[in-house]
Amino acid sequence: MKYMATYDLMESIRNTNEWMGATARAMASYPAFALSMNPMLALTAAWGEVAERSFSRMVAKPDWGIRTVVGEDGTDHLVDVTTIVDKPFGSLIQFAVRRRAPMARKVLLVAPMSGHYATLLRSTVSSLLPDCDVFITDWHNARDIPVSAGKFDVEDYTLYLVDFMRALGPETHVIAVCQPAPLTLAATAYLAAEDPKAQPRSLTLIGGPIDPDAAATDVTDFGRRITMGQLEQIAVQRVGFKYKGAGRLVYPGLLQLQSFMSMNAERHSTAFSEQIMRVARGEAADHDAHNRFYDEYLAVMDMTAEFYLSTVERIFKNREIAKNEFVVAGKRVDIGAITDVAVITVEGEKDDISAPGQCIAALAMLTGLPDSKKASHLEPEAGHYGIFAGKSWRINIRPLVLGFIDAAAASGKAETPKKRGPNITLAASQ
Repeated sequence: MKYMATYDLMESIRNTNEWMGATARAMASYPAFALSMNPMLALTAAWGEVAERSFSRMVAKPDWGIRTVVGEDGTDHLVDVTTIVDKPFGSLIQFAVRRRAPMARKVLLVAPMSGHYATLLRSTVSSLLPDCDVFITDWHNARDIPVSAGKFDVEDYTLYLVDFMRALGPETHVIAVCQPAPLTLAATAYLAAEDPKAQPRSLTLIGGPIDPDAAATDVTDFGRRITMGQLEQIAVQRVGFKYKGAGRLVYPGLLQLQSFMSMNAERHSTAFSEQIMRVARGEAADHDAHNRFYDEYLAVMDMTAEFYLSTVERIFKNREIAKNEFVVAGKRVDIGAITDVAVITVEGEKDDISAPGQCIAALAMLTGLPDSKKASHLEPEAGHYGIFAGKSWRINIRPLVLGFIDAAAASGKAETPKKRGPNITLAASQ
């Protein structure tokens, strides 16, 4: 399927559905029909409105929408999104709070490159911003990157993280969410061997597949069933003529979205049917719960083919990081080289993407790190999304992580915060 034609066919289908939605909404809203009592007109206009919005969001990068934050003085402080390091495939950005002195906590959020933009962590950023200086990795859409920029695979991703950590300095506290957890661990180990003074102060790994074989999920089962040749034929296409990255081999965002939607097809179908009825009754709003969720969920980005394929092959199939055999730029990365960075893992009891056991596996690999600097937390009843952006994050995990960061900053030790003691265990007790 390595063809521009298939990529452009998907874009044509998306574009046609957006146009059909806009046409249906405009036609059914024509003033001449205002006196008609036919309910199909209202339903047609509602369907058109929902369809147009949904299909248009698939090619639009969401805005961060973080305008202000309340300071310690009780006043609103404006927030500027500024670029600290700019690279072809991703940037390091800061949420700079005006009129606020630098905070004691400097946090680097490593966002997933798994089909959605970094704005998926908007609520995570918002929750940390009042108490921390927040930086985040903002990965770029591969369709907008010219072929002349070269490749981008898991090794390049790791080296990007190394550069970002160096730019922020050793007092940084890194939080990796989901997909980047193994590569963030590898980047920290790389720094431990090559540039120890640039290592972060602490590392929080949330719901990441450090060892995919530690617990089976649909994701790991898929990785075992399919061969790399089959995966390349099914998933890889060339960017079409409409974008700057024309000709680049990618795993298209629209194809990823199709997979996302098919996993919970009935739930999504019900959600859109109910939203159409709400619009027809005049009960919907521009920023209601449905639109807030799907404006983000439907906004997908292309991944470079080499990054996607190398992730599946090296992280999931060959388990190079889990086996401590990962190589970056010709050098083996030894996880055991980490001796000073406090590390905590966070898992959700009902996480069906990175099941419990996959992330905590990192602690056993940290053979050079004292047990006093290792900790883990299993959040009861929490799913994947909840451990970094949902209620579990807001109520339990966020204060836990901030307490861990403070302990690491103050003494260099990962001591168990007393208020969450029953849910945290030191690695030595695993």
